Amino acid sequence: MSEIYFSNNYRDLCEQHGTGAGFQFEFSCSRCHDTWRSPFEAFTTGQVAGWLSKGVSTAWNLIGGTATNGITNAADGLAGAGWGSSRDAAFQRAIGNAQSHFNRCGRCTHYVCGRCWNTAQGLCLTCSPDTAAEAVAAQQRGLNDMVAQQAYAHGQQAGQSFDVTAPRQLVCPQCRAETHGTPFCPGCGHRLAQEIACGGCHNPLPDGAAFCPTCGTRR
Repeated sequence: MSEIYFSNNYRDLCEQHGTGAGFQFEFSCSRCHDTWRSPFEAFTTGQVAGWLSKGVSTAWNLIGGTATNGITNAADGLAGAGWGSSRDAAFQRAIGNAQSHFNRCGRCTHYVCGRCWNTAQGLCLTCSPDTAAEAVAAQQRGLNDMVAQQAYAHGQQAGQSFDVTAPRQLVCPQCRAETHGTPFCPGCGHRLAQEIACGGCHNPLPDGAAFCPTCGTRR
């Protein structure tokens, strides 16, 4: 038997039994995953077995019979006769047709469709990307990187006025709403954790203090 190609990027759509019995295979591009299906080839033996099983079973049921297991087994045996060799031959023909729709990359050994093939280099576009497309993509990446740097610098400047030392509660202890660091809960209005400063020396006052421990000013 000759070498089998497409061993890991095809799907077997063959049907052994029934009136729709036949051979068909679906091949996929390893890069873009678009698919190509081989032409359907009827498996005549399987179709005849399906017609036979269906016809005899229908006739048997019309006369009130129920013993159809023997008929079904016989039809299955008929469909199985020559299935393996017929499928292998159909697979080889499908591979022959598929090879005109796919190219094998000499670098990564993947099979790719015509849209994913760099004809000039004889490689797939993953291994040998299109130069013009790469240039445009690089320009866009450079633009995005520069905008990101400028936005980062602007954020740093804006962050200089943000008081990172102020205590904040991100979840309200009363209603459990998210506060996003606001002084009062947006859900229930509860005053959230903030240091209370002394009116005299402006130092923080401990919770429950009636007088400032630093200067003695009454709260």
